[in-house]
Amino acid sequence: MKKFARMAYPYAIWATIMIVVPMLMILFYAFSTQGNDVVQVRLTLDNFIYFLTEPVLLKVLATSFKIALITTVVCILIGYPAAYFMAKLGSKYQNLMMLLITLPTWINMLVRTYAWLGMLQSGGLFDTILGYLGIGPKQMIGTEGAVIFVMVYNFLPFMILQVYSQLIKMDTSYLEAAADLGADRVQSFWRVTFPLSLPGVISGITLVFLPAASTFQISQLIGQGSVQLIGNVIENYFLTTGDWNKGSAISLIMAIIIIISMYLTKKADKETAGKRRVL
Repeated sequence: MKKFARMAYPYAIWATIMIVVPMLMILFYAFSTQGNDVVQVRLTLDNFIYFLTEPVLLKVLATSFKIALITTVVCILIGYPAAYFMAKLGSKYQNLMMLLITLPTWINMLVRTYAWLGMLQSGGLFDTILGYLGIGPKQMIGTEGAVIFVMVYNFLPFMILQVYSQLIKMDTSYLEAAADLGADRVQSFWRVTFPLSLPGVISGITLVFLPAASTFQISQLIGQGSVQLIGNVIENYFLTTGDWNKGSAISLIMAIIIIISMYLTKKADKETAGKRRVL
């Protein structure tokens, strides 16, 4: 066992350098003031107070959660039926569908976003199609709708795969028992299939909502400065204004929000697991 434990040392060193040290630096900058001399630096809560009392930043945070929520809901509405359809297919076609869904994720998300930038801009593919239909041209770049559309495109595979993985391992004997008790297909779905697939839905929500709320590449490229999310604000503080203290404070607040969200989703998953055991 000691021999195998030593094999974890490289990962422990890597995690310390790449995760623990940066987090400690964020904590230090978040609770300190700006200063070139370490002696001049003092501990303070001003960075957090500034964020919580600045209406513009709170509005950006609200916009981030609104767009992330809409993206998550759309991903559920599209992803759940797609996953359900996949689960009903034969194994041969399931593998094909898995390939088609995961194929776009083989390409870097930034490259895919650049591709949508070209298609959604004025004179692009979508603008041309709308023009042929007589309902264009439309201004899509720089709108919340375009940002949500590209977010759904990028994050939808995570929702589909999570729900599909839960549906594919569901015990079909429950459906047979429901049919024997007189339940029709709709009742069987809402009483059996959907409750048993909830862990996949909850996992999908986690994998969609959290990155959608904190992303900055999509809003920066597709939003073109008109749609500002909290990720863009953090990037601006670190790379443009050089105010690492305020940027670290906002990053820490977002980290706390994400941890709370993960705790709530985990708690919800445990509650649904308890209900499944009762069933």
